[in-house]
Amino acid sequence: MVRVKSDGFAAYILLAFVTTAGLFYVNLGGAFLSAFVDGMGLSRADAGFITSANKYGAAFGALIAAFIVKRIQWRKSVYILFPILIIVDLISFFATDSSMLLGIRTFHGVVGGLSVGIGLSIIARTKSPERGFGTLLAVQYTFGSIGIFTVPKLVEIFGHGAAFGALITFTTITLLLLPFIPDYPRKEESVSLKSVTGESFKTELLIVPLMITMAAVFLFQASNMGVADYAFELGKESGYTMGELSNLLAVANILSVSGALLVIWMEAKFGRAKPIFFGVLIAALFTFLLHWSATIEIYFIANLVTGIMWAFCISYLLALGAAFDSHGQMAALSGFISKLGLASGSFIAALVIGNDNFASIINLATLSLVICALIALYPALLIDKAESYLKRRPANGSDDHSSTAA
Repeated sequence: MVRVKSDGFAAYILLAFVTTAGLFYVNLGGAFLSAFVDGMGLSRADAGFITSANKYGAAFGALIAAFIVKRIQWRKSVYILFPILIIVDLISFFATDSSMLLGIRTFHGVVGGLSVGIGLSIIARTKSPERGFGTLLAVQYTFGSIGIFTVPKLVEIFGHGAAFGALITFTTITLLLLPFIPDYPRKEESVSLKSVTGESFKTELLIVPLMITMAAVFLFQASNMGVADYAFELGKESGYTMGELSNLLAVANILSVSGALLVIWMEAKFGRAKPIFFGVLIAALFTFLLHWSATIEIYFIANLVTGIMWAFCISYLLALGAAFDSHGQMAALSGFISKLGLASGSFIAALVIGNDNFASIINLATLSLVICALIALYPALLIDKAESYLKRRPANGSDDHSSTAA
């Protein structure tokens, strides 16, 4: 079997497919949640709890991946996991009530999260993880846009099963692409941050910036997902039809690919601290503008800019987590925290929504994004400083700057 070049753009695209398939329902955005509201007649809260359970399952699966990615053959594992995903989505067609669907989707989340965690660990082993994560978001937004445009219309015709049909189609396509992906063996250990930041720097202190990074990933994902899950419902509350919303949000979603493309172009040329800090603050500002969703121009622009910043910032945040090790374990751990954030955003929004309480969801998301921008600065600056030192280090590996402070 002919495989693509390991550091070529085609390889990054194929890896993006692998990393997307297990969690593609997230990329369908509010269309997936609204499929349960419109197709099954569930309440907005019940539909929110189901999508949240799907994501909590994914978080658990990604956590498992963080512990096993060093020991497994990733390709064989994915060949087992993807058919299971397809079978579970087929079973979901026949769910008759919210309780049954809750259990089925939780199990789907575990299997999907495991496959996503494996995919993230492989991207972390590539030559340019920033480029890999940027490509991942570009693929997710592109196909997510297609889903957002088509799924609501298909649900009106075929019922909620159309949403699962979209998931099955994407997983099947990805399964067929697997043979063309290179192996990506584990990297040799890279220079540790201890040697970069000075011998007096205690290795255990790396836990602090790593945990702060994970907290930033959690807050960012929870904030965005809590709002995104109810994007369709917020639009309906503002008086727009499902046809109008699917068109508007599909356009906003496809244009949001520009955020991922910007990451692919920038990679780590300007470090990570500035892109993360300013990108997350911009996301906070335009999230707050959703308070004025009754004006269709503001509703569209707010969804567009938050989408661009979501693709842009999460690429850098995931790459920041991946920078803490060379095997891809921390990338998989970032995947776990990311899924936990997505699930928690859905869960909190479902708790808050009550009698259409969209304002509280927007306010909570805005505040969380501001906190995320502030706390992410420390680990991002630390990694930027370490990588800047590595670029300046003499070729013979001597360390003339061992007293550099952390």
